[in-house]
This record gives sequence, structure tokens and C-alpha cells, in this order.
Amino acid sequence: MTAGFLSLWADAALTSAGFFWMAFWAFGLGYVISSAIQLFVGRAQMRRAMGDKQARAVALATFFGFISSSCSFSALATTRALFAKGAGFVPAMAFLLSSTNLVIELGIVISVFLSWHFVVAEYVGGLLLILAMWGIVALTRPRRLIGAVRERLQADTDEADADPADLLKSRAVWSDLAGRYFGEWHMVWKDVTVGFTLAGIIAVVVPAEFFTWLFPGSGAGAGPLAVLGDALIGPVAAFFTFIGSMGNIPLAGLLFANGVSMAGVLAFIFSDLVVFPVIRVHATYYGWRMALYIAAVFLAALVAVALVLHYGFHALDMVPEAGAASRRAPEERFSVDYTFWLNLVFGAITAAFGWLAWRRRGHGHQHDHSHGGGLDRVLFWLACLAWLWLLAGLVLAAVL
Repeated sequence: MTAGFLSLWADAALTSAGFFWMAFWAFGLGYVISSAIQLFVGRAQMRRAMGDKQARAVALATFFGFISSSCSFSALATTRALFAKGAGFVPAMAFLLSSTNLVIELGIVISVFLSWHFVVAEYVGGLLLILAMWGIVALTRPRRLIGAVRERLQADTDEADADPADLLKSRAVWSDLAGRYFGEWHMVWKDVTVGFTLAGIIAVVVPAEFFTWLFPGSGAGAGPLAVLGDALIGPVAAFFTFIGSMGNIPLAGLLFANGVSMAGVLAFIFSDLVVFPVIRVHATYYGWRMALYIAAVFLAALVAVALVLHYGFHALDMVPEAGAASRRAPEERFSVDYTFWLNLVFGAITAAFGWLAWRRRGHGHQHDHSHGGGLDRVLFWLACLAWLWLLAGLVLAAVL
């Protein structure tokens, strides 16, 4: 029995490492792009442009969310700052949804673990989520709540926006870019570590029959009630795994590989903003009444959008087959293919940025992307335990 457990441990650790190996270049590419945009795009004009809920303000908020980071907690902090500075509630929420559902790196990672169909569904769904949120807010009209919350918020101190022309002339531009690149990794390393570790464990330990039992829409020919059940269970599964927008993609790939309907997978992916750590941060910023209101709006919107996309893709005969990537043998993920060469490229870029960041340490502005809090400390220790689990499991994989 001990030998069987050790073998499962080794397989799980090797599978988690394989998942990360498949995705490393995607993270690197997305964070290089995101860091460059953050370095050269100012915020002052963005905040001034989003002072109401008209179409132009929502469109600008969506665009600026698209070019920002995909870290849920960073997006929460930025959204609060925008709202406190005078952005309308709807544009602020549009920014939040866009910055966690429409960002470049998220689409790249989804293409690795699922398929291009889900990339299309993610971006179309992100836009539909914003429209659905806008409609729900218009129907519920929480004007008093919004006014009371805005009065309590205190504006953060603005930093001077950098002039791209000055940055291009500065020798420190690459150091700034390196600092932001590692700032992106700093924001997500705990979520990614726990998410990929859980994905490896689930892939090896949990039988496919469990997913069929948990999601009633699993398998071909699921009826409307079963598909609705999947769309409702997706957020519940996300709530209990509490992994960020990037870390839950490997798990989404496993769900789809094990027969969960497109509605269930999309609802799971869209649910990163209705998990408890996010609700808790919202409560810290705005109070529990507003936090629960935002969660209820997002939950209603994501279930509706997941169903619309599910039936829309079926009507267009665009539903993909269950991805084989998540079911590959662990060792097959390390073969010499395009992933290998892309990882070499972004490994070299990361090493170069690491050298620049090391030389820059202690000088200039430090980009602190931590969000603190008790749950963050819990996630930190879970990530440390995950690293110990992974390292021990990889040693077992080498000796067994």
C-alpha cells in the first residue's frame, strides 16, 4: 500500500510539473506584454475618462482592463482606486471583469490547456459578462449603496505617470520592465503553485467517474436541466478550490477532458471573482453589503453567459472534442517540441530580467504587488507546502 501511495505521489508531482512546463512560455509571453503596456500606458487619462456609465466609459474601461494584469487581487486594488477616484460603478466593474477575463496571457494559457474554441468563448464571454453586469445593475439600481460606499472610500495618492518618450531614452527602462515582469510573477506565484499542484493531484487520484457524478451534464446528449446544473456547479467547484484566474485553467482542462459540458467548464473559469478570498477583499474595501451585491451580480451574469455560450457553440457546431492534452502521460509533456523551444526562449528572457532586477535592487521605485491579509498568508503557506510536495514527489519519480 505504501508503494502504491508513493507511486501516486510521484505521478501527481510529475503531472503538475508537466502542466507548468506546458504553460511556462505562455505565462512569460503574457507577462512581457502586460509589463510593457503597464510601463508605457498612463493611468490619469484612464481615470478621467471613466467618470460615468455611458458606453464610451464602459468601452474604455474594458479596453484598459484588457491591457492590464490578470491577477485577480491586483485587479481588485486597481478597481477600488478607479472607483474612489471618480470612475462610475459600471465602468469600474467592467474594468474588473475585463482585467480578469479578457487579458492576453489568459487566452494564451487557455489555448495550451483547452483549445482555441475556449479562447474564443473566453473573450466573447468576457464581453457578454460586462453587458450582463451592466444590465443587472441597471435593473437593480443600487444608487444609495453606491453613493454610501463612494463616500467612505479615500482616494489613494496618485503617482506621476511616466512619459514613454523619457522612458525610451532612459537606461533604466529595461530594469523597470524586468521589475514589472517579476512583479507579475509575484502576484500569481501562490495561486499558480497551488492550482497546478491540485491539478496534478486531481488528474492522478480522482477518477473520471467522480466528474460524471459531480456534473450532471457530463457526457454526450445532456439535457437542459443537466447543462444548467453544470453551470451552477462550476462556481461551487471554483468557490471551494479558491484558485485565481490563471491557476484554475489546468483544472478547467481536466474538467473538460473528463466530460464536463462546455457550460460547466466556462462557468468554472468565469468564477474567479466569486470565490471567498475575492469577496472578502471586496468586503474590506466596500463593506459586506456591497461585496455580496457584487458577488450576486457576477454570479447571475456568469451562469447566464455560460449557458448562452454553451448553446451558441452547439448551434454553430463549434463545440470542441474533449482535449487530449490533459490526459497525456506525464513524461510526454517534456518531449522536444515547440513547447521546449519556446520555454528555452522565455527561460532566457526570465534569466536576463532576473539579472537586471538583481542589479536594480534597492534603487528606484519598488513595485509592491502584495495584497496581504490572513487568507493571503494561508495561501502562502499552502504554496510552500505545495513546493515541498512537488520537490519530494519529483525525487520519488526519479528513483522509483
